[in-house]
Amino acid sequence: MNKKLFWVFALSSGAYFTQSIESLPSQGLFYYMKETLGFGADKIMLISSLTTFAWLVKPLIGYLIDNFLNKRVWIFISLFFDIVFALILGFLHMPLIFLLVMLIFNSTCAAFRDVSVDGIMCVEGKKYGATGRIQSLQWASALLAGLITGIGGAFIAERWGYQAGFLCLVPVYLLIMIPAYFYREEDLKPYKERSNLFTDLKKLFMDKQLLLVCFFIFLYKYSPSFGAPLLYIDRDVFKWSKLWIGTLGTISMFFGMFGALLYYKFSSKINLKKWLYYSVLLGGLTTLSYLYYTPLSAVIYNIIYSLLGMFVFIMIMDFMARKSVAGFEATSFALLCSVNNLADVASNASGGFLLPLIGLKWLIVISAFTSFLCLPLIKRIK
Repeated sequence: MNKKLFWVFALSSGAYFTQSIESLPSQGLFYYMKETLGFGADKIMLISSLTTFAWLVKPLIGYLIDNFLNKRVWIFISLFFDIVFALILGFLHMPLIFLLVMLIFNSTCAAFRDVSVDGIMCVEGKKYGATGRIQSLQWASALLAGLITGIGGAFIAERWGYQAGFLCLVPVYLLIMIPAYFYREEDLKPYKERSNLFTDLKKLFMDKQLLLVCFFIFLYKYSPSFGAPLLYIDRDVFKWSKLWIGTLGTISMFFGMFGALLYYKFSSKINLKKWLYYSVLLGGLTTLSYLYYTPLSAVIYNIIYSLLGMFVFIMIMDFMARKSVAGFEATSFALLCSVNNLADVASNASGGFLLPLIGLKWLIVISAFTSFLCLPLIKRIK
C-alpha cells in the first residue's frame, strides 16, 4: 500500500469513527430533556428531527465542497468548529433555544465532514480501485465506535450528564486532524470546468429513473417512528437502568457487525430486486412484533433485529450506489442520501405528531402498514 492510500484509509475510517462516536452525548441529552426539562416523547422526537437539517441538503454541500476550496480544507474547517461547539456545549448551561442552535451547528459540521470524506473516497477509491475496501473500513470503524458509545454514553449519562459527553469528543476531533494533515489532495479545479449548481441539478432531475429511485427510497425508509416511546417503557415500566440500556445497545451493535459481514459474504450472490421485496415484507412483520413488548422480547428484538437491520441497511446503501448517475456519482449519491435522511426526519416528526393522538399500539400498526407503500415501485425500477 502506498503512503497516500494509507492516509486515505486512515482518514476515511477515522472520519466514520468520529461520526459514530459523536452519539456519545445523545443518551445524556435524552435523559436531560426527559428528566430535567420534563419533555414527553413526542416533543423529544420533534426536537431531534430539527437537528438533522444539514443532512437533507447534502447535494448543496457537495456542490460547495467540489467548487470552493478543497475537500481537505473543508474537513479542517468543520473540525475546528466542531471543537468550538463541543467546548461551548460542554462548559456552558444554555437555554433550550441556544442548546438547539448549537446542536444544529454541530450536526452541520458533521455533514460537511461526511460529504468531504465521501468525496475523497470516491476520487481516490476509483483511482486505486479501492472503493469497496475503503467503504468496508468506514462502516467497520463506525460500528466499532458504536460499541464504545453504547457503554460509554450510558456511563457518562449515569455519572455526569450530556455535557461531559461533548467534552470527550474534543480529543477525537484533534486526532482525526492527523490523517487529514498528512493526506495530500490533488487539485482538480484547474482541469475541470466550473459547474453550475442549477445546471447539475437540472440534469439529475431530468433523469426519470433517478427520480423513481428517490421516491422509492423515501417510501421504503418512511414509517412513523416509535423508538422514543419504547425507550420510555424501558425506563419507566421495565425499570431498566441507564447502564443496562446502554449495554443492550452495545450488544445489539455487536450483532449488527455480524449482519454487515453476512452482506459482505452474500452480496454478490443475491438478486437485489428480489431481496428488496423480502426486506419490505420482513420490515412490516418485525414492526408488528412490537405490539408484544416485554422485557424478554425487548432483548430478543434488539439482538435479532440489529443483525437483520444492518444487513438490510448495507443492502439499501448498495442499491443507492448502483443507482447513482454516471458522471454525477457524488452528487446523485448525496441526493439519494438526502432523501433517505428526509424520510428519517419525516418518520420522527410524524411519530411525534401521531403518538398523543392515537397511542402507541395504533402508531405501531400504522407504521407497519406504511412500510408496504413502496412495494408497487420495485417492479418499475430497472
